[in-house]
Amino acid sequence: MKQLYKYLFAAILILQLVACNNNTDAEQLFNETPTTRLNQQKTELNDALLSSQYGWKAVYFTDNTVLGGYTHLFRFAQDGTVQMASDFDADTATYKSEYAIQVGSTVSLTFTTKNRIHLLSDSNSYPIPALEAEGYLGDFQFLYYGQENDEIIFRTNRNNRELRFVKATAEDWADLPKNLVMEQNVIGGQERPLFRLLETNDGTAVHKFDFSFTPATRFANSNSIESGYSVSYDMGIGYTPTGIVVSPAVEVGGQQLTDFTYNDADGSFTATGTNGVSAVIKYTDKPLVLTDDYKFLLPAQPASWFGFFVDDYTIDSPANSPLFYAELEKVNAALPAGQRIATIEIYGNQGIGTLIYYSFIGRGPIQHRVTVEEDAVGKKIILKHKSWGTSTTAATPAFLASIDKYFMDPEGIYVKAESFRLFYSDPVYTFTSASSPFRMTTWKLQ
Repeated sequence: MKQLYKYLFAAILILQLVACNNNTDAEQLFNETPTTRLNQQKTELNDALLSSQYGWKAVYFTDNTVLGGYTHLFRFAQDGTVQMASDFDADTATYKSEYAIQVGSTVSLTFTTKNRIHLLSDSNSYPIPALEAEGYLGDFQFLYYGQENDEIIFRTNRNNRELRFVKATAEDWADLPKNLVMEQNVIGGQERPLFRLLETNDGTAVHKFDFSFTPATRFANSNSIESGYSVSYDMGIGYTPTGIVVSPAVEVGGQQLTDFTYNDADGSFTATGTNGVSAVIKYTDKPLVLTDDYKFLLPAQPASWFGFFVDDYTIDSPANSPLFYAELEKVNAALPAGQRIATIEIYGNQGIGTLIYYSFIGRGPIQHRVTVEEDAVGKKIILKHKSWGTSTTAATPAFLASIDKYFMDPEGIYVKAESFRLFYSDPVYTFTSASSPFRMTTWKLQ
């Protein structure tokens, strides 16, 4: 019995000693003032910023519901200066400015003098009319939230979004201009098809989604084309030297896919998970969903009017293809000095029939009268030459020959009512050559 009491006494003594130590730790923590704790965090952040040989990298998604990501590189110095570069635009040079670690209600990293990061917070610079006076929704003050896996964790002051700094490498600085090369791959060259899809594979089933990308906002929309399958993916896109990174992640089979690798052979971007899970953004030669929107232009239908205007919002539509813009430039280059193209309008079933109406600055308009045939299976129209103006023998004007041939595509033209608007309430329609990456945006005005 005495031996039992001895062990009980020893156990009680140990518990008391542990309790004493815990109380001491709690008292020490409690005795630290908020100012002391904030100053400790300030030192911790300062040491972290200076600790990486090549500085830090952040892909900044200011708001991944409307905008993509912008890569920034930072190299901090003890004297309060920072070297900074970004892929916000074509200028990927490195610039020097100042920063401060500020203590308020929390510790924050603030870029105190103007540099590349401030381009995202300039309210006078915005990518689309919907963001007028809001800029790119960016910030230049970031609240410090600690470190994890050699990454510095911040939250943005403006909209409380997480932003992580990861250690940069020498290659990150050298390869930053490659992000802008990748941007052109995401946009797609003149030789690529105009239609894209996102295809996911969860290891057992494949699903397809349409895919549209807006370069001005670096944002993409994808909606399922399958009846009864209502999944959609809206994602901001950031460029890398080898592909893209997306936010939010594309979730497939319970896996979060964020990094897509580019394949120059076919223009695809592929993210690969485990157990057969993948997501691929790739081209297709025709629309995934064919509509009856072309029927407005069929004979015996009511009169209609579609207009593209160089001096208005249709010129900036993300649906216009690079080839279309290139053809506009060809027209202007072929015209005499002081003349340039102003509008391309398509009039259906008017008193004089159906015609493509070209108007210009510095010269009179030209009418190309056409006949319209239906490709009911392909859900498109085929325009055929009838006359230039009232003359059935007049030759095609040389300065219009290159662009006009796309409207006369023997494979036909797809007509689509788009879901977006271009500032005004008028419905937006696109006209797309079936055999080439030529697409023009119009308003439907009648």
